[in-house]
Amino acid sequence: MKVNVAFKSAEGKDEVHGMYDSLLKQWASPHETWYVPTRYGDTFVIASGEKTAPPLLLLHGTGMNSAMWLGEAREYSRSFRVYAVDIPGDPGRSDERQLPLKGSAYADWLYDVFQALDIRQASLIGISLGAWLAVKFSVSFPDKVDKLALLCPSGIGPQKVSFLFTAAFHMLLGERGKDKLYVKVNGNRAIPEAMLKYQKLIGKSFNYRREQIPLFADDELKRLTMPVVLFVGAKDIMLHSAKTAKRLGSLLPHAQINILPDAGHTLTHLAAQIIPFLKSDKL
Repeated sequence: MKVNVAFKSAEGKDEVHGMYDSLLKQWASPHETWYVPTRYGDTFVIASGEKTAPPLLLLHGTGMNSAMWLGEAREYSRSFRVYAVDIPGDPGRSDERQLPLKGSAYADWLYDVFQALDIRQASLIGISLGAWLAVKFSVSFPDKVDKLALLCPSGIGPQKVSFLFTAAFHMLLGERGKDKLYVKVNGNRAIPEAMLKYQKLIGKSFNYRREQIPLFADDELKRLTMPVVLFVGAKDIMLHSAKTAKRLGSLLPHAQINILPDAGHTLTHLAAQIIPFLKSDKL
């Protein structure tokens, strides 16, 4: 069976990693980086915040790495020991192999990360595929998760088939079309030039997954008895955000549901809303 890997070429990998290193120099709080061993290869971790503070894991979306947390790491690090973790098979510094989305591989991988970091229980923030992974792990190992913050999660509401046609159309328009596509994904909000440049470099170098992201069954989602907060963007062109919000709200009456009217799929700069939830003692 062929194993899919993150990068199309060694040259593309080097370019993406080189710019990643440059971006990490802008990490706004004192931090350290290292690799932890897992059954699926080495995993790259960026840690910041007091070592004695409650642990918080950040899980990025597909086609990106932990650089996406640059703008919020300092805010989270004031209250938590933050671990931004590169997901295997994505364009970060973890193992390049893309694990199957069906089955337990990704949940088992994150369990190994917990073990390697000596974390008994932590809160999770995930975006898109990272939010899917956060749910997958929380369903499999609920005792390991304190609180769960989901940003435009995959696997709860259906994906929009129309996005494939939208993406293909914009790709035909060259660089200007690609720029417009990234802005559309961002809810028609401007993207900082450095991050736009990085996303385009990744788009050129990364092997995007072709595997359909599995939808969670009702009985799986009902296992999420820990405090849960959901944020979705009403202008999400990739996922049916309203259906995601409606389904999760109906299955988890205790979940806090937030539909952001002017936001797209890429939800960032929500730390001011998420931190009070993470620090609350209420369900």
